[in-house]
Amino acid sequence: MTLMDRKTYPAPWGISLRVVSSLCVAAALLVNLLPFFAPAAGRAALALVGWGMLALLLGAMLFVVRGYTIEPDALAIRRLLWTTRVPRAGLQSVIFTPGAMRRSLRWCGNGGMFSITGWYRSRALGNYRAFVTDLNQTVVLRWATRTVVVSPENPEAFAAELSNRKS
Repeated sequence: MTLMDRKTYPAPWGISLRVVSSLCVAAALLVNLLPFFAPAAGRAALALVGWGMLALLLGAMLFVVRGYTIEPDALAIRRLLWTTRVPRAGLQSVIFTPGAMRRSLRWCGNGGMFSITGWYRSRALGNYRAFVTDLNQTVVLRWATRTVVVSPENPEAFAAELSNRKS
């Protein structure tokens, strides 16, 4: 595979992701400062909660979506330490649908701490997998048996590029 066969799109953070992530970091920092001001009897419990919150933040950070690369046979979703590959075989449609995740129910995943990822369901999309960082730039990819939602920078160009290269 040559570099000409690959096209990469960054995953910009939308306002809601910035707000939720910032609030989670601020809450974790605040809880980790509380033991310094608490009575001696409660310090250990507060410290334990603080460490738990930091562990949760670090765990969520691992699943951050950094970008999307269109490859000849797959869509590569770049994470912090690894890449999730979604095979393109059988891809039926690619449609830029701003706000596609509206009114969705999260079955399992992360709803806004550094990314919006996991398994979701909505009336409009059915069951789907999300790899999203901006709820207003969503692109819906459909196969016969599955649906994936992503949010690349310049979603119109991404959808056009992926549609032109459907397997």
